[in-house]
Amino acid sequence: MFELPQLNLKDKVSAEEWQLRVDLAACYRLVEHFRWGDLIYTHMSARLPGTDHYLVNAFGLTFDEVTASNLVKVDLEGNILDDTPFQINPAGFTIHSAIHEVREDAHCVIHLHTKETIAVASVECGLLPLSQHSMFSLPSLSYHGYEGLAVNMDEKKRLQDDLGTTNHMLLVNHGGLTVGPTVGDAFMRFYDLQRACEIQVAIQATGQQAVPVPQPIIDNIYNQANVVHSGSTGGQLAWPAMLRKAYRLDPSFAQ
Repeated sequence: MFELPQLNLKDKVSAEEWQLRVDLAACYRLVEHFRWGDLIYTHMSARLPGTDHYLVNAFGLTFDEVTASNLVKVDLEGNILDDTPFQINPAGFTIHSAIHEVREDAHCVIHLHTKETIAVASVECGLLPLSQHSMFSLPSLSYHGYEGLAVNMDEKKRLQDDLGTTNHMLLVNHGGLTVGPTVGDAFMRFYDLQRACEIQVAIQATGQQAVPVPQPIIDNIYNQANVVHSGSTGGQLAWPAMLRKAYRLDPSFAQ
């Protein structure tokens, strides 16, 4: 009950897979550090390049227990593909499999139940242009209505249609979601979405009239956001810094 099986896959998988495992495990530890977790629930998944195989957390582990070696490899149906003593939460993988199924660019999917993303997703106005952080999400933001626990396979098509080509989603009454071509890109997108929601909740709590960002600036922000938070000038610089932070916090994630 209290002793987790200790695995070491470093020399048993390709260098490419190992690096992906390290990145995703670091992402789990960072989510724990920023207090975005929800006990053993919510998930982050990453596609193994050139395959329809995915890495996801073992069900029953807190995020500070996730390591590169105990991540579980699955297919789109959630079938476990490697030799592991761990299981996954099939219902939890439903949302991720739906997105990986139709978005070739979504190599990483992050779905979390933070109180701020739930709050903003659950008010009629949704995310408002009230901060610079909101500018990074609004040009590529979608919404998906609540249909109960994600166990209904029929919901997958509606989720796919609602997400479309966007990279940020607010799930009404449920939480937030981001996708990206790398773990780092998806993480940075969730960071921006989370901060935008935190700021909006704080502004609205004052009861004062907020000052929105002018529409012409909103209309032009997408190109600016691409420069700041993607490619060699943005997310790919931020992620190595986040990796260094994860190592400083607890290097055991890379085992």
